[in-house]
Amino acid sequence: MGGFNRNARGGKRSFSSSPSSSYPYAYYLTTAIFVIICIAGAWLLGSFSIFPSGATSSGGLSHKSRALSLADSDPPPVMEDTQVELPEETTKDPVEKDTIKDREGEGSESDGEEADPERKKEEVEVEVLQAERQPKELQEEVSSEDREKQNEGETDGGENRQEEETVQEIKTSDQHSNQVHEQEVNLKQKLKEESRLDGGMEEEQKHHDEAQQEHDEQQPTEDDRRQDTETTEKSESREDEKQDENGRQTSGTIEQVSDENQKDTEERKDETNNENQQQIESQSETEETNENSSAEQIHTTDEDRKEVNSESYGEKRSWATQADQSDKEKERRAEHGEVERLQSDDIEQHPEEYDWKLCNATTGPDYIPCLDNLKAIKKLRPENYRHYEHRERHCPEEAPTCLVPLPKGYRRSVEWPKSRDRIWYNNVPHTKLAEVKGHQNWVKVSGQYLSFPGGGTQFIHGALHYIDFLQQSVKGIAWGKHTRVVLDVGCGVASFGGYLFERDVLTLSFAPKDEHEAQVQLALERGIPAISAVMGAHRLQFPGNVFDIVHCARCRVPWHVDGGRLLLELNRVLRPGGYFVWSATPVYQKLEEDVEIWKAMKSLTKSMCWDLVTIKKDRLNGVGAAFFRKPLSNECYTERRHQNPPMCEENDDPNAAWYIPLKTCMHNIPTNESDRGSSWPQDWPRRLQDPPYWLSNSQAGIYGKPPNEDFSTDTEHWKRVITKSYLSGFGINWSRVRNVMDMRAVYGGFAAALKDQKVWVMNVVNVDAPDTLPIIYERGLFGMYHDWCESFSTYPRTYDLLHADRLFSKIRDRCPILTVVVEVDRIARPGGKIIVRDDPSTVGEVETLLKSLHWEVQLTFSKDQEGMLCAEKSDWRPEIFVY
Repeated sequence: MGGFNRNARGGKRSFSSSPSSSYPYAYYLTTAIFVIICIAGAWLLGSFSIFPSGATSSGGLSHKSRALSLADSDPPPVMEDTQVELPEETTKDPVEKDTIKDREGEGSESDGEEADPERKKEEVEVEVLQAERQPKELQEEVSSEDREKQNEGETDGGENRQEEETVQEIKTSDQHSNQVHEQEVNLKQKLKEESRLDGGMEEEQKHHDEAQQEHDEQQPTEDDRRQDTETTEKSESREDEKQDENGRQTSGTIEQVSDENQKDTEERKDETNNENQQQIESQSETEETNENSSAEQIHTTDEDRKEVNSESYGEKRSWATQADQSDKEKERRAEHGEVERLQSDDIEQHPEEYDWKLCNATTGPDYIPCLDNLKAIKKLRPENYRHYEHRERHCPEEAPTCLVPLPKGYRRSVEWPKSRDRIWYNNVPHTKLAEVKGHQNWVKVSGQYLSFPGGGTQFIHGALHYIDFLQQSVKGIAWGKHTRVVLDVGCGVASFGGYLFERDVLTLSFAPKDEHEAQVQLALERGIPAISAVMGAHRLQFPGNVFDIVHCARCRVPWHVDGGRLLLELNRVLRPGGYFVWSATPVYQKLEEDVEIWKAMKSLTKSMCWDLVTIKKDRLNGVGAAFFRKPLSNECYTERRHQNPPMCEENDDPNAAWYIPLKTCMHNIPTNESDRGSSWPQDWPRRLQDPPYWLSNSQAGIYGKPPNEDFSTDTEHWKRVITKSYLSGFGINWSRVRNVMDMRAVYGGFAAALKDQKVWVMNVVNVDAPDTLPIIYERGLFGMYHDWCESFSTYPRTYDLLHADRLFSKIRDRCPILTVVVEVDRIARPGGKIIVRDDPSTVGEVETLLKSLHWEVQLTFSKDQEGMLCAEKSDWRPEIFVY
């Protein structure tokens, strides 16, 4: 083989013999052109060096992104000092500093190289060998180009057909080689693809030689074939020269060498193959290591914080997930037509362009997709309304991609703690509660504000007095020590939970949407934890045995009906030894209806083995409260004369809560010392830092270590990140941050690290993730289960800061990232922020979406397998509604 040519697009090889003696002028002219092109190529390669892999670690992030060092396991020096100023990369007009450095470093190295033509020949040969392994689609495309060029240079039709047959033979052998190569890649699972290129190349050469020999037998003479190929190369040479002159192509040189130089070329090729193979094997080992590290790494490059697959631990028990428990229930809902498909709102799925539109929903600025699905609600039967199923979640099968409009006159929310007492009227322009409950000090209209005097139906003289009254009634309550996490049922505007913050108590309030106009929305605007939920036909989205106290003030829930099904749901979530505080008229009034309700309630609680600790009356407010306590053992259950309510089946998991129907039964009290719920947690705040006593070594931790060590590692990691990065280096004004959500909580370390900030954190455990939510409650924090392929049960514009650690990359296999970003835009307040930590390519995709939504991307960072982004939501809304 006298020489070879690489097409400009990296495709087929063209073979030729040494130049004929009948063409001396063309030969020397072509040789001179080749030398000139080699010298020019050496100069170009020295000036425009190719980026190494390290220069592209951003994984597709915008070149305009800001750079900032992360405070991970080994934070860069700039983040070590909490008083550090932001580097230049985080200014308003950033550049890709790391990439520039890479270019400078490579440029200086290339400048020192000598433009050696022989060396450049070797490089061209290596490129040709690599081009032989290109995908067959590219080879076919290039083959088509070769045929077109050959047709231009040919004058004889018969010779043209012969040349096409030659190219076709080469294409067939290459296609066969590619098919074999693809099969081997699948067998090796793409982890050691490059390590066997040498064998594949030898096999390809073997097939080529066979095809060439067969072709030669069909040709008239060897001289005719040489002339055909030489004529084709001359045509290609003229075309390549034209492309070089126009600046459209710098690769794809024509190489014609004599028979004397052919041997030297073949020897250099063999040496290059050996060197290339060694580089490929080394690169394969490096890529395999990087892929394994990427699959295991979760938050940081620190070796002690890698998320692992529990199945790799053999006999060690894997973590349960909510998805396992709820699959059958979702199938049932789909069969009954309770899930409706929603239009995709005609969003054009282009990388950079989105035709955003406003949601054309009857609820306008208050739109909650899973609670305002009118199509699904209209299909409910009359008996479903009796159980409040119309207030439960009915999510559209396809999440909406429209945007929720802003209320007219919307303003940035009042900062905490002032927001507890007043909010902007235009932000929640609803006055029904002020009109109906104004005399009970729920809420009042005060000019451009809605004010909250701190009262309620049962504590019109103030929540703090009522809170102290409860603690004085039962000393075991001990706010902020023995009692840390409270569930408030039928919360009103959540003044009870708002003032319990002063007693170091976290209260999660919930109420149905629109039962009392915008009560949950008012609570969230005030900066008080609340969700839109109802006790209807399905369990609440909490694990069992987690709340220290369940409170219900003047709530008109019919606890005694349907065999006490609703009260039994509270029994499921109440911790053994915890209190149910019922402050309602049946406790202290003597009206006939109240007396009947009290009689039924007393009988039901007795059959549930709840102990009526005491009934106390608050003389200032003129109300009373009954205090019931859940048992600490199963002794009462076994001694009941009538097993009603019955005990739940042994296989019924009290922690299963995602679309699980309510059941009229009770679960046994955990009595084994190693079981969760058998003992009360440590007093606050010690319980926040110490691993729960019931973490079992039969389970590998989420990051692969023993659970206790895993827990401590996670805690220390987030403490370091919050202190050295989030609080000092991100430009976040924490005085304006109140409502925070950790969209993918694990052990609750992120929320625990924010303990000293004036914020509260909603910890969300994904339904397909290991069920670590009981650990979060054991620490004195709270949260709920959720599937981010659906809408969250909260009003729009209710969170100041969203934290998404490895969320988007893990959910993209089940639903589009686009719909999750739209949900983020819905629940974040204007001026609110999101922090995304994920692999670089995923962060880049999220960045593109946020920019299209007019979020201000304030900084981005990419290093190794970790990307990070911080962005702020603007006031922008599109003007066109969905039809």
